[in-house]
Amino acid sequence: MSSYQTGYLCRCCGKRHEELPMSYGSPVPDYYYDIPVEEQESRIEMNEDLCIIDEEYFFIRGCIEIPVIDGEGTFIWDVWVSLSEGNFDRTNDYWEVEGREKELEPMFGWLSTSIPCYSETINLKTMVHTRPIGVRPYIELEPTEHPLAIEQREGITIDRIKQIAEELCSEEE
Repeated sequence: MSSYQTGYLCRCCGKRHEELPMSYGSPVPDYYYDIPVEEQESRIEMNEDLCIIDEEYFFIRGCIEIPVIDGEGTFIWDVWVSLSEGNFDRTNDYWEVEGREKELEPMFGWLSTSIPCYSETINLKTMVHTRPIGVRPYIELEPTEHPLAIEQREGITIDRIKQIAEELCSEEE
């Protein structure tokens, strides 16, 4: 998790935090939680970046990057996106290939992570852009009027990032 240099006073917990988190993520696609715990091992195949559920649903982990308007850097949502089996197989075939980002065209996918602080994000349309080995794909949201898509296009303020941090803090309690 990267962080912003200036701290903030959290209205949720009343404490001063020295660093403002600049990224949040989900370790698994939301559909993972639909599988009973006792069945997960037999029905789910996954690593940190790729996931297959029931040999039928295919997911890749990537980053929704949002420029910070009044600060430096980028705010990132680490998310999962579903791919077609064909696109998943192509991604897997090129996973360790140098220059893969030049070989793979952007691929259509459905956002498969519920992102707190926004109205429904499951099944937002995306394009998955492959990047060099060791860098998670860039997830481009369809340019709609959804608040997350607007923030990806237009940027986010430090105050909005603080609001997100406070909202996520309240969910942890």
